[in-house]
Amino acid sequence: MKAAVLAAGLGTRLRPLTYTLPKALFPVLNRPVLGLILEQAAAAGFTRVAVNTHHLAPLVHRFLEDRRFSGIDLRISHEPELLGTGGGLREMGKLLEGGPFLAVNSDVLTDLDFRKMFQDHRQGALTTLVVHDCSPYNNVWVEGHLVVAIGGDSPGGGARPLAYTGVQVVSPGMIDYLPGTGEYDLVAAWRQALTAGETLAALVLEGHFWQDLGTREGYLSAHRRLLAGAAPGLASFLPDLADPYIGPPGAIGSGVEFAGGVCLGAGVQVGAGAFLKNTVAWDRACIGPGVRLEDCLVAAGARVTESARGRTLV
Repeated sequence: MKAAVLAAGLGTRLRPLTYTLPKALFPVLNRPVLGLILEQAAAAGFTRVAVNTHHLAPLVHRFLEDRRFSGIDLRISHEPELLGTGGGLREMGKLLEGGPFLAVNSDVLTDLDFRKMFQDHRQGALTTLVVHDCSPYNNVWVEGHLVVAIGGDSPGGGARPLAYTGVQVVSPGMIDYLPGTGEYDLVAAWRQALTAGETLAALVLEGHFWQDLGTREGYLSAHRRLLAGAAPGLASFLPDLADPYIGPPGAIGSGVEFAGGVCLGAGVQVGAGAFLKNTVAWDRACIGPGVRLEDCLVAAGARVTESARGRTLV
């Protein structure tokens, strides 16, 4: 089985953090999300995986060189110029050398069974989109087990809107709808294929864990939900959970209060009398005495001396 992980994006919704760290390396419970996805792929039995890179590519390359994922032939598709979701998929498809492959966005976290997704790919479909009911992301119109439209108003009939999970299984024929060179958008390719009468299948799922990591709110929500035990299917890929989750060797002052959804990276210091709720602080951050933080994301090495709510602190 083959897979592709889309990890080249700029992460504009997560700026300014993505000026110095690509979103594929954002830590989830202090472990880079790209590593979690690759471990899931390895555990599911995928033997060849391509990862595309562009933004801050040397950091991603170094991470992949320093890690070993058991049983995976890992291939890097570097994009000197960003190729978009369609162009990136096209180049990774070439690297994977034929046959269908699983494609996963690196800014989602899910406990979906990657092996089952691959095995449930519909024969004769250009792609099988894994979809679920997740408002406000519902913009894929599905009728039965088929995708009938992407975005826009209802096409009528029995179609209902569902959300793309960021996971799909791609047949080689899909590559024919992606121009041979340059940047291209995958959604445009799906629409072109539908107009041409091609089959895009829908695999409709429910009862799983899924979280978009592409915004501060989504990223914090992922931690809050994980720490509450919402993703037992990911337990084997994550450390033993405790809320707050504190990486070593943290220094916590006297009288500090944690009110849930808190994850601290390695070497984080929290001053006496501080209050933290639904907040993630990356490695070596320093939170001053008496500071109150709620719904905040604190960058690596940041020094926080004033209270804040709903902010990214660098």
